[in-house]
Amino acid sequence: MRAMILMALLLATAWPAAAQTQGQGLETEAGRALAAQWCSNCHRVAVAGPGPVADAVPSFAALARRGDLTVESISAFVRLPHAGMPDLSLTLRQSRELAAYLLAQRPQ
Repeated sequence: MRAMILMALLLATAWPAAAQTQGQGLETEAGRALAAQWCSNCHRVAVAGPGPVADAVPSFAALARRGDLTVESISAFVRLPHAGMPDLSLTLRQSRELAAYLLAQRPQ
């Protein structure tokens, strides 16, 4: 299973540069609503909340600081079922909006 996740992340980061345009054409407000609904049970999804603070679960801000993450890699990750995270059954568009919201928290 880990091999499948790794493969999906590698494939997602191999998309052409145009596909990696972070947030362009995506509604970060829709992503914020999805994060509050689905992710805030485990992750802090905004600096002021909502979401718990747990050492084992990174905040969206911490994830956004990772330079290797893209809309495509995050979208692929959240759409694949994996241990520790429920199957959210997000559409491709929803997963991309969620990813755009997460990356919008990247320091400028």
